[in-house]
Amino acid sequence: MNVKGTKKKNQGSAINIFEKQEIIAKAEELKTNLKAYTWHELETNGKFDKNEKLSFIRDDMLILGCDIGSETHYVRAIDARGRELSKSAYPFSNTSEGFHSMLDWATKIAAAHDKTQIVLGLEPTGHYWFSLATWLVANGISVVQVNPYAVKQTKELEDNSQLKDDTKDPKLIANLVKDGNFGMPYLPENLYAEIRRLSMFRDQLNEDRIRTLNRLHREMKIYFPEYKDAFGKIDGAFCLEVLKVSPFPDELVSLGTEGIRQIWHDAKLRGRGYINATSIYEYAKNSVGIKDGSESSRQSVKWFVEHIIELDEKLSDIEKQLNQKCMTIPHAENILAISGVGENTLCGILAEMGDITRFDDVKEVQKLSGLGLVACSSGKHKGETKISHRGRKRLRYWLFQAAKSAVAHAEEFKELHVYYTTRKENPLKKMQSLIVIACKILRVIYTILTKGTVYDPKKLLSDIVRPAQQETQAA
Repeated sequence: MNVKGTKKKNQGSAINIFEKQEIIAKAEELKTNLKAYTWHELETNGKFDKNEKLSFIRDDMLILGCDIGSETHYVRAIDARGRELSKSAYPFSNTSEGFHSMLDWATKIAAAHDKTQIVLGLEPTGHYWFSLATWLVANGISVVQVNPYAVKQTKELEDNSQLKDDTKDPKLIANLVKDGNFGMPYLPENLYAEIRRLSMFRDQLNEDRIRTLNRLHREMKIYFPEYKDAFGKIDGAFCLEVLKVSPFPDELVSLGTEGIRQIWHDAKLRGRGYINATSIYEYAKNSVGIKDGSESSRQSVKWFVEHIIELDEKLSDIEKQLNQKCMTIPHAENILAISGVGENTLCGILAEMGDITRFDDVKEVQKLSGLGLVACSSGKHKGETKISHRGRKRLRYWLFQAAKSAVAHAEEFKELHVYYTTRKENPLKKMQSLIVIACKILRVIYTILTKGTVYDPKKLLSDIVRPAQQETQAA
């Protein structure tokens, strides 16, 4: 009996080895036949709606859900009916070795269950998923993304538990992909990648400049409280040159009026700023700023001023590069015909919007910016309509800045703003009107970029219903 049992065990081991070798061979063959689909193939040939998303998930497709981490990712596998094919969550590192190990793991599961294609769903967590998504697409695996809010809302559907961790999330993500609740990720390419990075770097430098300027204000308010009246604009060229040499009252008094003017002369500044030397001297002479600790504070003020000057030079260089690259986008120069929309604002909008060809309708861009209208209504209850605030907040910021500037400088937008806020039926508040104008500017930009048309201010005023038109409509 023991001999027979040993023979059967050896035969089973031989069969298992043969099956493993066969699966490995099928997995290697599968790797060569994998094909990745991106937004280029799925979103540029018409609207990629829910039905098309469900059709995209086929029975011969292995669905992976991945929870993204800074150093370690976790992935689980299911089929098109939601049955889990992986025994547990598979961890892999955010390195080349980790990516290859995950690919081997996934293709072996796909080969064992006769799957021919693989799709991976993930939450867009910060910037940690960029490298993984790019690598997977290059190796034939389609990558889609799910809304983190949807993952959070569905956490109890899996096991009726409020638990949400790195091993459970991949299953939730995979099930959302199975049900067609996903979108195609967009990573800017070529020119648009350069513009996006330059725009983000510009924003970071601006934040750094504001932070440094606020620190400079703090020091000056302690040791020279009258500095605003004395200098006016603290980050102006004349003021920065003085602060870099002699920031506090005792030094300014010792310099005198001629000494202050000599600082500007040595810096080769020209203009009407020289006439302020007398007032600066008088304010410094009668200052009530404290004296203790001024030596150390003087060093920090000089460092803040030098840092602001350095940041201004970098910002000028970046904005120059950004403007040059944005003007190479077809028809982008036509947008500058809108009064109030300058190069910096336009660059911010184009950087956040990305490649315009991936949108089938301007409403998709509006939704991306978080300016889409939403309302909660049920039965007789009619909820308040407001914007969603979901999407790219920087795109929403630049569109709002464009609306404020256009209302201030363009007569057609100023007239439109007055109409929206004073019309008899459904008059808007000023903020609501600016949001509507921001959406209108977005539609103008979209039309110019997609059709190559020239901006026509008269078309904007077609929204205004004149009294004669009201009488015609009533008749």
